[in-house]
Amino acid sequence: MYGERVTSVDRPAAPGQEQPPAWSPEPGQPGPAEAGQPAPVGAGQPAGAWTAEAGQPPPPAWSYPYPAPEPDRFTRFVLRLHDRAPRWALPLGALACVGMGMAYALLSDPTRSDPDAAPSCLLKLTTGLDCPGCGGTRALWYVLHADLPAAARHHFVFVFALPFLAYLFVAWAGKQAFGWRLPQLRLDNRVIAGFLVGWLVFSVARNLPWAPFTALYV
Repeated sequence: MYGERVTSVDRPAAPGQEQPPAWSPEPGQPGPAEAGQPAPVGAGQPAGAWTAEAGQPPPPAWSYPYPAPEPDRFTRFVLRLHDRAPRWALPLGALACVGMGMAYALLSDPTRSDPDAAPSCLLKLTTGLDCPGCGGTRALWYVLHADLPAAARHHFVFVFALPFLAYLFVAWAGKQAFGWRLPQLRLDNRVIAGFLVGWLVFSVARNLPWAPFTALYV
């Protein structure tokens, strides 16, 4: 219907016949308005633009075949809670989660486990290999005790990423709770991909059975 080629209001183009170009006045020739004549159909419109004709309905608007599903009771409860909560509630909850992680590292003291104790990591328990996160809790314990060399010895990638993660959290929490406008770190896809590749290389190198890689085994 709307894909047919039309040369006039009511006459479609014949097969193989090209549609004439839109009307435009020649240099020095008066336009239809100046000559007292109506402008041709399509004058002043871009090629392929739809123009309403007398008695012609507009193209049908796109509509989804199914209505949007209504949220369940739990989703409505969470949305109401989010709307009514103060702006500092979410940063405070995130800070509480970080504090619980630090408290667990301090109270459990993973650096004093028995030598014959079974590892808590499933990969290391079944294969004897360090997983990408092995040593992270011990590294956090050493960071909280200001022993950065020992922390880097147990998980160098964690110690490297910790200042960036801390700044991202402070910038986000400060903006949410107090409206601070701290400079944001622009981490594009190449930076994130490079970090993940570096983490993968570190995870493989710490399991190699040759020096100096054996120093990274935890």
